[in-house]
Amino acid sequence: MAEVEAAGGALRAYRSLLGAQARSQAAYRTSFVVDLVGNLGATVFDVVTVLVIFGVTRELGGFTLRETLVVVGLSSCAFAAADLLVGNIERLPRYVRTGLFDAVLVRPLAALPQLLLMDLPLRKVSRAVFGLAVLLYALASAGIDWTPGRVALAVVAPPAAVVFFASVFVTTATVSFYWVDSGEMANSVTYGGRDFTSYPITVYGGWFRALFAYGMGFAFVSYHPALALLGRADPLGLPSWVGWASPGVALVAAAVAALAWRVGIRHYRSTGS
Repeated sequence: MAEVEAAGGALRAYRSLLGAQARSQAAYRTSFVVDLVGNLGATVFDVVTVLVIFGVTRELGGFTLRETLVVVGLSSCAFAAADLLVGNIERLPRYVRTGLFDAVLVRPLAALPQLLLMDLPLRKVSRAVFGLAVLLYALASAGIDWTPGRVALAVVAPPAAVVFFASVFVTTATVSFYWVDSGEMANSVTYGGRDFTSYPITVYGGWFRALFAYGMGFAFVSYHPALALLGRADPLGLPSWVGWASPGVALVAAAVAALAWRVGIRHYRSTGS
């Protein structure tokens, strides 16, 4: 009973943090609306870039425009949602450097949820909504032969990709416990991974594709689920069941992120300020 009451108290505290963030960010409505519109830029740019490329070619890595839109739709939707939910973990290096992380640790709440709710960027909701709209349009226009299995994959693959990107955000942020000036390195993986997953991985080659696609697992965000949804064989020769592996890969990524976070917290030493 005591544990249930403690969990209920923690949930109320988290709701209070979220409510305070929502009220503060929406207090100036015009500014908030401008931020919502302005934050569409990054996701819109991803889609426009693909359209520009197909303005000068009929195929990209062996994929048509409609097929590529499924890839970019999965990537844009997932990254925008992950960036909304956990993207502000990128501020961890500043918290570690300035000693603000000490204040987080002394509160009777888990550190990671606090960090995520302390400055939840609600202005990024517009990105997630636009990314979802692109994905729905891509799925509707790609001529997919819908089966119960593909419907299930279309429902499961986007949340799995969100979990994967969120795990990448957390894992790369934990590097700041050992190396405070690690922000650019972390960005090269998170935002580099977003750019990598926006195109069929057949456009890449050599060690670069091997590292990002399978060494880090980014091929399972959009490329392989898109192949399974489209009913296409993998040009790289992998079996068709790989397209259904994204939930499992996401769980592995989440486990790695959880382990990296726990080890990082133990390694952290206060600034003493």
